[in-house]
Amino acid sequence: MTHAGATSAEALSVHALTTAAKDVLEGAFPKLWVRGEVSGYKQYPSGHWYFTLKDADAQIPAVVWKGATFKIRERPEDGLQVRALGQLTVWPASGKMQFVVTAIEADGEGLWQKRFDETKARLEKEGLLDPSRKRALPRFPRTVAVVTSAEGAALRDIVAVIRRRNAGVHIVVIPAAVQGEAAPASLIAALDRLARWVAGGAQWRGPALPTPEVLIIGRGGGSREDLWAFNDEQVARAIAACAIPTISAVGHETDVSIADLVADLRAATPSVAAEHAVAVLAEVRQQVAQLAGVMADGLQDRIDVARRDVDRHADALSRRSQLVVERRRARAARVADRLVRAVPRAVEVRKALVATASAKLSARSPLAVLERGFSVARGAKGETLGRRDAFTPGTSFELALRDGRVRAKTESVHADAPHLRTDA
Repeated sequence: MTHAGATSAEALSVHALTTAAKDVLEGAFPKLWVRGEVSGYKQYPSGHWYFTLKDADAQIPAVVWKGATFKIRERPEDGLQVRALGQLTVWPASGKMQFVVTAIEADGEGLWQKRFDETKARLEKEGLLDPSRKRALPRFPRTVAVVTSAEGAALRDIVAVIRRRNAGVHIVVIPAAVQGEAAPASLIAALDRLARWVAGGAQWRGPALPTPEVLIIGRGGGSREDLWAFNDEQVARAIAACAIPTISAVGHETDVSIADLVADLRAATPSVAAEHAVAVLAEVRQQVAQLAGVMADGLQDRIDVARRDVDRHADALSRRSQLVVERRRARAARVADRLVRAVPRAVEVRKALVATASAKLSARSPLAVLERGFSVARGAKGETLGRRDAFTPGTSFELALRDGRVRAKTESVHADAPHLRTDA
């Protein structure tokens, strides 16, 4: 049995040959992982990536078509050891064998560690990893928010631990994808929803609950690829911007993510995160009872001390009052003694003053004038008639003398007063 190209008459075209080689090669080699070192990486204006995968003994051209580049988080760099998933094929136009890559993973720590270190350095430069930013967790939160997968074991562990420690604490689950290409955007959306709720800009769908006071974000264990969403820079920034204290619980105890570094507290596992978030109610009650006893004892001690102080103050006040009374008595006795001595002198002084005033009054009294031989004319109503115009002929008046009164009548009124004249 002959085959195409077996004779000169059945010669194949070059394109038919390379196409047949492509079909044979792709049929013989399904998609597979290849380990090698990246060399000669270039990105063409078309958006395709071209490079060579090589080891110590061989090399093969590789390409990542533009449509597959968005699935690869980091561009490969020359010298990096990688594992590439792809299809071995032949490019018919050139007849060259090439490896069409659809996924790339770091072989060892190389590429992954480089990306981790670069993200960490950027956040550290901005101070987002500074220990001084770490906030203390609330001691007795009423509501705990949890951002994780709604179907994951991590959520079940968190709920079980919180219910066991304090069944009265509300648990609010904000579901998010925690692995795969959509995980970073999903985590950021969940954190944004929480931020709007805490800020009062959005309402929680369901029964009215107190605003969350602490956040647990994370997932259970997995491969490095599974956990990589928690190393995303934008996810880390959203955690750092969270308005309430955050606990990051990603993977197992040995796994450390960027989310762990920016959170207020890193927990080894989701269960440990729940233990950090919620205190054991029975222990709290026991502590409260102990504190109540201590406070009661302290209060009784203060009452006893206060009573002793009152007794001491009362004794001191009593002694002080007695001393004040005695001092006041002595002062009153001295004042009384001074008064006893001062009263006779004061009486004599006042008698002398009275005598002097009496003499002055007597000297100024109209009676004294009468005693010197003068008289006073008074009208019918008893008024003093001291001027000439008070008299008219025929007017009756009374003269007051030193030893009696005389009724008189005016016969005539004269302007001159001989007793006052100075030319006589």
